[in-house]
Amino acid sequence: MKKIKTSRQLERHFKGVANHRRIDILLIVNNSQGISLDGIAVRLKGNFKTISEHTRKLVQSGLINKKYKGTTVTHFLSPYGQTFVKFIRSFY
Repeated sequence: MKKIKTSRQLERHFKGVANHRRIDILLIVNNSQGISLDGIAVRLKGNFKTISEHTRKLVQSGLINKKYKGTTVTHFLSPYGQTFVKFIRSFY
């Protein structure tokens, strides 16, 4: 049985995707599981520091997970991130 989320928990997830860049990052990570921050910045043609901050907010919101491999950090969708990608795609 799934545990029901509180309204505060839902708010955290929704705030995580409350920006067009974060939505783009979420979709890129979905298509390229294990992508590095450099890879995300190149794909979005954006500033590394800005992309880093958006990625940090996605991690804080529980939508993306990080894995450390030496000096590289790779990004993967969390189960909630996968749910949000499905939700976002329902609007296409």
